[in-house]
Amino acid sequence: MPQARRKTPFSGKAKKQQLQAKKQNKTLIMNTSSGSNSYDVVSVNYQPQRARGRGDANRYALKFYRETDEELKMKKEDALKSLNPVPEKEMEIDPTDFFPSEISFPKRPPWDFSMSLAQLDAQEQKYFREYINALTSTVHWKDMSYFELNLETWRQLWRVLEMCDVLLLIVDVRYAGMMFPPSLYEYVVNEQKKNMILVLNKIDLVPAAVVAAWKQYLMTRCPGLRVVYFTSCPGYNLAGNCSDKAGLQVRRRKGRQRMCAEGATKILEACKDIVNSEVDLSSWEKKIKEETNVEFDDDETEVGETILEKSDTTYYTHERYKNGILTIGCVGQPNVGKSSLMNAIMGKKVVSVSRTPGHTKHFQTIFLTPQVRLCDCPGLVFPSKVPRPIQILMGSYPIAQLREPYTTIRYLAERLNLPHLLRIDHPENDDTWSPRDICDGWAKKRGYLTAKAARLDTYRAANSILRMALDGRICLWLRPPDFTEERGKFETCEEIKYIKWVQALTKDDELVSSSTPSSDTERSAGEDSSGDESEDDDDDEKHAEMANKFAALASDD
Repeated sequence: MPQARRKTPFSGKAKKQQLQAKKQNKTLIMNTSSGSNSYDVVSVNYQPQRARGRGDANRYALKFYRETDEELKMKKEDALKSLNPVPEKEMEIDPTDFFPSEISFPKRPPWDFSMSLAQLDAQEQKYFREYINALTSTVHWKDMSYFELNLETWRQLWRVLEMCDVLLLIVDVRYAGMMFPPSLYEYVVNEQKKNMILVLNKIDLVPAAVVAAWKQYLMTRCPGLRVVYFTSCPGYNLAGNCSDKAGLQVRRRKGRQRMCAEGATKILEACKDIVNSEVDLSSWEKKIKEETNVEFDDDETEVGETILEKSDTTYYTHERYKNGILTIGCVGQPNVGKSSLMNAIMGKKVVSVSRTPGHTKHFQTIFLTPQVRLCDCPGLVFPSKVPRPIQILMGSYPIAQLREPYTTIRYLAERLNLPHLLRIDHPENDDTWSPRDICDGWAKKRGYLTAKAARLDTYRAANSILRMALDGRICLWLRPPDFTEERGKFETCEEIKYIKWVQALTKDDELVSSSTPSSDTERSAGEDSSGDESEDDDDDEKHAEMANKFAALASDD
């Protein structure tokens, strides 16, 4: 389709609906004050049209504080300044810097069965207002990142925490330390006396040594925490090469998928260790054996989203392993892969998946087996001091609704050699790159032009680069403290073989590591001489012959 085509005319009725949507969107911005300061709150994934018969489609919309026009102006000016490459050592992060002890998440206020629903709703509304006001008065407020401001979404977390016997916290291993709030661990393990399993998801995107390092760091920091590995893209569900010539990650999924038996088994083993035969999990183990080699279509859907008409103020008294059923609560930030993990555990698609943060609107209860129940909570952005560019790369904020993407492009480009990865030329034939230059170069290569003036569409190019980073094609991963000095220890540790087992890799498969701004990326580009965009028949045959690690168990009775 031509980029400079004229806009298609539409009817007066469509124009009226468009104006109404804009008017409704403006009404979402509201002021909340604390002392003499005022802040804007905006719903970032607002749906202008109400779905008929499904209640309020915006009840669980993500709500964040909005930056001021002055901040936007300064960031846009900064996009013209040259990049300053960051050394590898500075890519190590200490999670304690981003989750100070003074910052916690909203917890459900005390209640009893004598309270009416109206009283409970009023109490929770009052508590949440006081919680937000208390945060705005702290010394950390200026450094606070985006976090969830929708009480309805927090209520879903409260319900899941009340119902579950074991909490499954899913994090993206690329940013594991920034997705694991210590306050949640303290509340679940120490206050509620429940067990927590941390799932390091998307381990196919980073080197195995980094995965092992994050596991050791988190287990040392949180005694009693069980950490397991998972990927919804094991080797036998992929086709073709894993990277192109420049080092960009390429993951082409096959049309028919197989159950991710390796990751599901790791979660099963952790649950068996927790329940100690109090719950019969043999049906879960049998399910894994039976569905190891069963293929399913990627578009099979059994359970969709649920949206309620009224505020969800229901309460629940927890009873451990009630009726002999293990209830597993699934919690994590948006775009961390909760729905994909549940689909992979089930062996078929049971919940819809989307890149848009906040896609799962309401907690969903799915029976894995008659003795195992999964509760999926909507994606939650916990209060923290995580830099906003990292939050955007993590997928906590909708990329399409960014007002200024260049700060995030700078963060990415100072840690990865983007001109080399994208194979772009400087738009002005200069040697010094700025975030704006990278976006212009990508727009020129891809042919992104504005509709009216046919100028380079820099904003669309920035949007495209950030989506590639979110999907893992441009793979930035952060390291735990002291990883650089101890890299050799982790690269030769015993844990490596377990990680590769969950990844379902063969000896010929390689993970391309975008670890440093130049050297590693150039090396991977030079070594990968066959990394074309087209699929190779030999690679397809190799993946088809790859033996699932649990194929032998299916015949073992």
